[in-house]
Amino acid sequence: MRQRSAALRRPPSGPAEGGAAPESGGAPPTTPVPDSVRPMLATLSDRRSFDDGWIFERKLDGIRAVAFRDGDEVRLTSRTGQRLERTYPEIVAALRAQPMDRFVVDGEIVAMDRGRTSFALLQRRMGLTRETDVRATRIKVTYYLFDLLHLDGHDTTVLPLRDRKQLLRRALEFTGPLRYTPHRNQDGQELLDEACRHGWEGLIAKRADSRYVQRRSTQWVKLKCEATQEMVIGGFTEPSGSRVGFGALLVGTYDHGRLRYAGKVGTGFDTATLRRLRQRLDALEQPDPPFDEPVRERAAHWVRPELVAQVGFSEWTRDGKLRHPRFLGLRDDKRPTEVVRERPAPAKESP
Repeated sequence: MRQRSAALRRPPSGPAEGGAAPESGGAPPTTPVPDSVRPMLATLSDRRSFDDGWIFERKLDGIRAVAFRDGDEVRLTSRTGQRLERTYPEIVAALRAQPMDRFVVDGEIVAMDRGRTSFALLQRRMGLTRETDVRATRIKVTYYLFDLLHLDGHDTTVLPLRDRKQLLRRALEFTGPLRYTPHRNQDGQELLDEACRHGWEGLIAKRADSRYVQRRSTQWVKLKCEATQEMVIGGFTEPSGSRVGFGALLVGTYDHGRLRYAGKVGTGFDTATLRRLRQRLDALEQPDPPFDEPVRERAAHWVRPELVAQVGFSEWTRDGKLRHPRFLGLRDDKRPTEVVRERPAPAKESP
């Protein structure tokens, strides 16, 4: 199989954390392609001042995916470890066609609508596993890659982010549905203003020297144009007038193991979504509310808290409710018990 230059296959300088240095004169150690990876997650922040140690990437409105290639085997997994190969076969084919045959990459799968990422459009592909169903949607997807975690037998997570991105750009061929995620090196506030004017979701600011850690970190921060929040669906109301399906979703977030009520979401649905979602809700119906506090909604239907919705809104009220919420779509890549209220990290300068 055709390979890139030998420079790409050199190990990271110095041993990995906790690892031993190779014996003098011996071959550099290699590590197998890992079986799984927990993606590094960004922390929501209202910070707007950054020094030269940060880079800025466009925040994409899609689903997180980690791809593994080990010879002829290609695996594509969601943030929760769900297998995605049958849902996005064109991405698998593009990864299998790469000249490098051992790597792990991190990125975001998106669907584009007039130059913007559209989670609503992507949702029509999510969960499909039959080839005929996937083709019938006629929805093209793009896999934007922004990090390299393993390359040709070497763990690259111990390298600084800027080095990982350079290796990523040189190691893979970005054709078909694969795209390299570009970044800028300065002017965080101006870039965010520009992103919001273009209707983007926001930016991700990352420490250029950050190592890849399998947890949420303040080394990566989310800068949003519009407030969005994952919400657990705990119930719904009946439709009124000419509306079909249901009236509104009753949603909440977990707080120390308790599902706290955050209000109802009654906009953002088309007729097909109302009908389809009502069928799923009926299958989850239960007699008692899952919320930890009383919810004063007449004739409400309660459901097992198994579905997660993405919700846009203007702000939180003082009593912890959503103001002007709208439904953006369902997420099948998030566990309900992991859905907590996102609070911006305090703004502070880098050390």
